[in-house]
Amino acid sequence: MATYTLPELPYDYAALAPVISPEIIELHHDKHHAAYVKGANDTLEQLAEARDKEAWGNINGLEKNLAFHLSGHILHSIYWHNMTGDGGGEPHEKDGVGELADALAESFGSYAGFKAQLTKAAATTQGSGWGVLAYEPVTGRLIVEQIYDHQGNVGQGSVPILVFDAWEHAFYLQYKNQKVDFIEAMWQVVNWQDVAKRYRSARERANNLLLAP
Repeated sequence: MATYTLPELPYDYAALAPVISPEIIELHHDKHHAAYVKGANDTLEQLAEARDKEAWGNINGLEKNLAFHLSGHILHSIYWHNMTGDGGGEPHEKDGVGELADALAESFGSYAGFKAQLTKAAATTQGSGWGVLAYEPVTGRLIVEQIYDHQGNVGQGSVPILVFDAWEHAFYLQYKNQKVDFIEAMWQVVNWQDVAKRYRSARERANNLLLAP
């Protein structure tokens, strides 16, 4: 049975400083992300045992656990690559991300409108959660979503291409309870090259992602 593994960081712990401290990156990746990987693998084993024994009394809890841990693993795997110490600013055609810049303007009216919406979505997610820019394959538009914990309030066929982690473990050691300050600072490390690559990939796969008119 295929199992999940913790991906290596694409940079060292200090690469995103001063926006995100090395201590946060180390704990976030090596402890929190690792816990989601372990949780997903443990739940797969428990589901296999339930199938073998035909013991389905805890199926609802197991399916919920799998969704929680697997979504956490996937979102964090995107999150690390969405950031770079050389990032930030606004995506422009001269940087090779003009297609993404045009899509943001078309879907949100302007880059400023998009930035404001994602900032507010991430900062106001109730409890623990994420703000996400996603490709929605039915209309071919970009949308902003709020993810509670690691699930919920999302379009079923949408593909995350830029994720802002708004869980307290992502920022509390450095920003304390000022989640808004952390989200604002995140824009300084956005890796637009990575986001543009994910946008192109989502568009190319759209017909396979969802068979709908």
